[in-house]
Amino acid sequence: MKQIAFLTFGILLSLAIAAQDRQIPSTSEYLSGVKKELKTVFPKNRTINLVFHGHSVPSGYWAESKVHTLDSYPNLLLGKLKGIYPYAVINIILTSIGGEWSEKGQTRFTTDVLPHKPDVLFIDYALNDMGIGLERAKVAWSKMIEEALSRNIKVVLVTPSPDQRQDITDPKSELALHAAQIRDLAAKYKVGLADPFAEFKKIAVNKGSVKELMSHVNHPNQKGHNVIAEEIFRWFR
Repeated sequence: MKQIAFLTFGILLSLAIAAQDRQIPSTSEYLSGVKKELKTVFPKNRTINLVFHGHSVPSGYWAESKVHTLDSYPNLLLGKLKGIYPYAVINIILTSIGGEWSEKGQTRFTTDVLPHKPDVLFIDYALNDMGIGLERAKVAWSKMIEEALSRNIKVVLVTPSPDQRQDITDPKSELALHAAQIRDLAAKYKVGLADPFAEFKKIAVNKGSVKELMSHVNHPNQKGHNVIAEEIFRWFR
C-alpha cells in the first residue's frame, strides 16, 4: 500500500510540475521591464517599439477594403497606453499585410520584423491560418516565436477575432481550434497571451451574435477592435 501511495504521489507531483511548466506568464510580471521603461521620464526615457505582425485585422482593414488605421486595435491600444504612461514615447509599428497567413509572415520575419527592434511583438494570424490548417500554422508560429525569443524580444500571441461564418461558441469549430492552439503555444513558450477570442465568445453567448462588433463578415468595427485592444492593454496595466 505504501508503494502504491508513493507511486500515486509521484504521478501527481509530475503532473503538477508539468502543469506549472505550461503556465502562461502573469500580466503583472511578464512585461515588467517594458512597463518600467514606459514610466521613465525625459531625459532618461527612450522610444518603445510595439510591433504588430499579422494579417488584415491589425493592418486596419474594415469593410470594402477601407483601412481605418486610427480606429483599429494597435492605435486604440496606443490611446489607452498614453492614458497611463504620459511620459512615454511609443512607436506603433505595423508589419502586417492584408490577406497574409502565418507561413508567409514567417518567411519575411527576419527582414521585415526584427529590424524594427521590437520591445514587444504581437502575432495575429489565426483568421487566415484557417486556410492552411493547424499543423502548418503551428510550425510557422513556433518559428517566429523562437526567433523572437532568441533575441530577448517579449512576445504576446493574439487569438482571433470572429469570422461570422464560424460558430465561435462551438469549441470544435475551426477558428476555436486555432485559438486553442495559440493558447497552447503561449503556455509552451511562456510568452504573453491576449485572448480576445474568449471575450468575443462570451459576447456571442450572452447576446446571440457578435454582429454589432463587426464591420464585415470577418473584420471588426471600432467596438470589436476595442475588445482586442482591451485584452492587450491588460498586459500593460
